[in-house]
Amino acid sequence: MSDSHRFPENSVGLVAPQTLRVEQPLALQSGRSLPGYQLVYETYGTLNANRSNAILVCHALSGNHHAAGYHSETDKKPGWWDSAIGPGKPIDTNLFFVVSLNNIGGCSGSTGPVSENPATGKQYGADFPLVVVEDWVCSQVALSDHLQIDQWSAIVGASLGAMQVLQWSIDYPHRLKNALVIAAAPKLTAQNIAFNEVARHAIRTDPAFHDGRYAEHNTLPETGLSLARMLGHITYLSDKSMDDKFGRELRSPELTFDYNANFQVESYLRYQGKAFVGRFDANTYLLMTKALDYFDPAKAYGDDLTRAMQQASAKFLVVSFSSDWRFSPARSREIVHALIAAGKHVSYAEIQSDLGHDDFLMPIPQYFSVLTEYLRRVAEQC
Repeated sequence: MSDSHRFPENSVGLVAPQTLRVEQPLALQSGRSLPGYQLVYETYGTLNANRSNAILVCHALSGNHHAAGYHSETDKKPGWWDSAIGPGKPIDTNLFFVVSLNNIGGCSGSTGPVSENPATGKQYGADFPLVVVEDWVCSQVALSDHLQIDQWSAIVGASLGAMQVLQWSIDYPHRLKNALVIAAAPKLTAQNIAFNEVARHAIRTDPAFHDGRYAEHNTLPETGLSLARMLGHITYLSDKSMDDKFGRELRSPELTFDYNANFQVESYLRYQGKAFVGRFDANTYLLMTKALDYFDPAKAYGDDLTRAMQQASAKFLVVSFSSDWRFSPARSREIVHALIAAGKHVSYAEIQSDLGHDDFLMPIPQYFSVLTEYLRRVAEQC
């Protein structure tokens, strides 16, 4: 069966992950280091002759390298951002060579807690070192060098992915021409850190967690990880979207007190939690949320975000969503104001939306129109 028969015309079709093995040690911000590491990544589209049309996609907390297309003919779902990446889509693979990777510390093939620790021959587990956004950017530079991409036409990311874009623009200003910062914040609020800590506490207090060494005990902290995902999912959705989708609809008209999921929203959250356990690692979740908490690029510049953004030379597109209360439009405007004060070229769009933080994954017409038009102009400069 050919791709054209199996997949939509605007799909990138079948894709195969690739692996980069880096032998050089990676010094981490925590003071520890990785003796070497591997990055799993995918590419879509064709790199042009002067290697000037490359776009890097940075993933959010639970994302990975599989951003678009399908891994097999039997896949029921495409990559996590397939709505935006492909022929004729906002990140147009007819125009761009798109690279998406799984960050170190992840659980989708890149070196992380589920990888073998060369010092012990066992899974890293709880011994995997803390990694933060700066470390991810350093490893992404190694991938850039491997692909012989001296300068990215654009780097794109949403949520935790957008934090990576900001760090790129500060630490390696001449290696990207455009920075697309979507549903972001310059640092987490105390409330956001609190949400992350409750999620981590749910994992750590699961009796099957064993201080992060659950693999050695042939267990999984399923209950804790499921609770963490349920909590996170609530914060990604708006009150209106949950009310529109579920309201107070009961699964049964009878009143019960058996602790089963009686409301539709309860059933939905339990399903989300269970599905997450099947595809994500608990130690990775702890690491990723800590990376979120520690992100604060202004800290190295006297807590002055404007000074931090003065390092950048890229042009910026900042996008927020009106219903996003986790990373509200006010947080995006902080970034915009700092960029303006730093004398940088910045475009800003606040998209009217209903879903919440997860709107960055949705093909909202206004949102996709903004991305398409901005990237069309970027393509003209390639």
